[in-house]
Amino acid sequence: MAENRTMDEIHRSILKKFHTLCGVLGLTDDEKHAIVSSYGVESSRDMDTHDLINVCAKLSEQVNKKAGHGEVDKLRKRVMASIGAYLRATGRESNATVIKGIACRASGYDDFNKIPKERLRNLYYAFNNKVKDARSVDSLAGIMETAVLLQFADGNKKMLN
Repeated sequence: MAENRTMDEIHRSILKKFHTLCGVLGLTDDEKHAIVSSYGVESSRDMDTHDLINVCAKLSEQVNKKAGHGEVDKLRKRVMASIGAYLRATGRESNATVIKGIACRASGYDDFNKIPKERLRNLYYAFNNKVKDARSVDSLAGIMETAVLLQFADGNKKMLN
């Protein structure tokens, strides 16, 4: 008897979560009815607990995308691109494993997917700045080298200060 009460409580809490998620997503009654009827029942109360859990998982996924959790994926891709650009600028080999390893070491996390959004943003800007710095140093070194070569070509063998 206590087991049924527990299952009923679980079912009620999942049912409440279903309706909450539908409200957060702004689903109309017709859209809710379409979801429920696809499981062969007339009311969400008649749905099996496991089916409700599956529907709630899918709805939660949509809520997360709507709430901007897709932004974290974009940041991960940007971090990978900025680290890849840095590696190419320094003439080093780059692949996804190497890039993720560098990101993990730089952030102090063991798993690339566990790096929080703010830390990803910091890494993105840090590696973009490294690329810009490397390019400006290369440019400056090229200018200095040209100036030295021109000075020696003129027959003036004084070093530049």
